[in-house]
Amino acid sequence: MATNRQWHLAERPTGEPDHDTFELVEADVPEPEHGEVLVRTIYQSVDPYMRGRMRDAESYAEPWEPGEPMKAGVVGEVEASRDDRFAEGDIVTGDLLWAEYAAADGDELRTVDPSLAPISTAVGVLGMPGVTAFYGFTEKGEPQPGDTVVVSAAAGAVGSVVGQLAGAQGCDVVGIAGAEEKCDWLTDELGFDAAVNYKKEDVRRAVAEAAPGGVDIYFDNVGGPVTDAVWPSLNDFARVVACGQISLYNATELPTGPRKLTDAVQKRLKIEGFIVSDYDRWAHALGRLGGLIAEDELRYREHVIEGFENAPDAFLGLFEGVNIGKTLVQVGEEP
Repeated sequence: MATNRQWHLAERPTGEPDHDTFELVEADVPEPEHGEVLVRTIYQSVDPYMRGRMRDAESYAEPWEPGEPMKAGVVGEVEASRDDRFAEGDIVTGDLLWAEYAAADGDELRTVDPSLAPISTAVGVLGMPGVTAFYGFTEKGEPQPGDTVVVSAAAGAVGSVVGQLAGAQGCDVVGIAGAEEKCDWLTDELGFDAAVNYKKEDVRRAVAEAAPGGVDIYFDNVGGPVTDAVWPSLNDFARVVACGQISLYNATELPTGPRKLTDAVQKRLKIEGFIVSDYDRWAHALGRLGGLIAEDELRYREHVIEGFENAPDAFLGLFEGVNIGKTLVQVGEEP
């Protein structure tokens, strides 16, 4: 029987996580029980929201306990099945352990059709990030043709999809990213009208210049100083989709924002937090996104880290901004 390596949460980090946060453990390959499926991991996702699960604090996702394995979006191959809905060799996706093998209840899995797109996309543009972008923008952003849209972390897995959806709906799109290569990708390949490098430019001035008529929708993935810089450009009745706050995930103290609340009243802003788990209509979103990919109207990139042992590096890299598009760990070979 093959060994089964797992990554456990070794300790709760204070501030920014590091390699001491993680512990690599060898375990037995589990035997699936009635109604379960044994999955061999091929691709494992790492996502910013995982930082919140390392805290001992109430959140929308249950915190991980030190000494226990963590969980992630996984694409894998069915090795054994005790659920009639799945057969050996099927490609599936679900929220599974950071492990080379995991047993999961069949209700927690979704079959992946390899003929539609590369199977890795099931945890990217055709998975949680893509669905987040779709419903966050279309339902919370309430876009109208001619709107000006600003997206932070625009070269990430969610932001890059949001910007392209906005362009397809006739909006003017400004992306904010942290490298010239990312900005070039946004404008040259994804069709953004403008891109701002927050590491080299005065973001407040650059956004005002790129959106002289003001901003109607701000899709916020980062919070912090970037959001502070966008705020003065918001138009009356602008919509702010609060999707993520990655700039604050490692903060030990959170800032207050009375100025933002004052502006919200004066400008009659609509500010709404958004979590993709609020939506169970994934099939609709995935169908729309898959159609756009097939028509070459939605493009994506993947930042693939080879080797299960490098999963912590892949996660830590999210906070250094090294990725363009979706970050994945390739754990095993595709069949």
